[in-house]
Amino acid sequence: MNIRRVLPGFLALILFALPLSAQQYTIKFATLAPDGSTWIKVMRDLDTAVRAESGGRLGFKLYPGGVAGDEKDVVRKIRLGQYGGGGFTGVGIGEVAKKVRILDAPLFFKTYDEVEYIQQKYETDFDQALQDGGFVRLGWAEVGFVYVFSTKLVTTFSDIKSLKPWMWEGDPISQAAYQAIGVSPVPLSPADVMTSLQTGMINAVYSSPYALIALQWFTRVNYAMSQPLADALGAAVISKKIYDSLPDDLKNILMTNSKKYIGRLTTSSRQDNAKAIETLKQRGMKFVEAPKELATEFDSIGNKARQLLVGNLYSQDFLNDVEGSLRAYRLEHPAIR
Repeated sequence: MNIRRVLPGFLALILFALPLSAQQYTIKFATLAPDGSTWIKVMRDLDTAVRAESGGRLGFKLYPGGVAGDEKDVVRKIRLGQYGGGGFTGVGIGEVAKKVRILDAPLFFKTYDEVEYIQQKYETDFDQALQDGGFVRLGWAEVGFVYVFSTKLVTTFSDIKSLKPWMWEGDPISQAAYQAIGVSPVPLSPADVMTSLQTGMINAVYSSPYALIALQWFTRVNYAMSQPLADALGAAVISKKIYDSLPDDLKNILMTNSKKYIGRLTTSSRQDNAKAIETLKQRGMKFVEAPKELATEFDSIGNKARQLLVGNLYSQDFLNDVEGSLRAYRLEHPAIR
């Protein structure tokens, strides 16, 4: 054997193998957020930081753009061990911890300050619900206030009731909201929305402004109601089984960096949505102010919708407690009303 010929290849094999052996834990992370979006940019930054601090022992492998399926599909696949975590809207979170979806409650929050207050006040309850469902929260990642976008002008309840709106298939929140309004929605997967707008099967969608642009739905709608329908929940979570399998030092690295990076998503989301509204207006989108008589109906519709969800997502006692906390907060902060 010619040792001079064998040695370079042997050394190369060792050097190639070192990074692979160092990578002990890989979290396969799936989301509907498209590649290139703020969501994915932040997750890549988190991955870089975690890999660097762990010496390459821990990292993420990202699956953006819905390649792993709808949110319910991803939750199921995480439970089967095919993926390790995901970035979800309230629809996915609701598959794991139903009571957390009170943060998605229709016509409930009026400002981001209110959202943050309730998130923080009930954080222990929400995290426990997630853990009971087999998941650990890496961080909140708010989607933002969502609006109803339509192909035709809406200024009265008769206009609203004449719409053919999209509803995320199987989503109890949007179903309750539409039921309270008196509208019959068309249940579809998000992947089918664009085609359905093109064919006229639906003529209205609900979305954050940023998501409306990212998903290209804005090319098929012309009007938006200025009254938000809800503040849409978002969170990054991983399997509790995977989290529990990590050594303590890697748990600390993961959670410390997740708090740092994923915490930026909510700030970025709010900035992106504000910019998106201006972009939509520049492209001709009309944001229509609800008439005063219409606006006064929204509180009662929100109350009715939240009651419809009692026993399905949360208990009456929990709803009463959260609503009471929000009323008290508003009394202490009258300037935000």
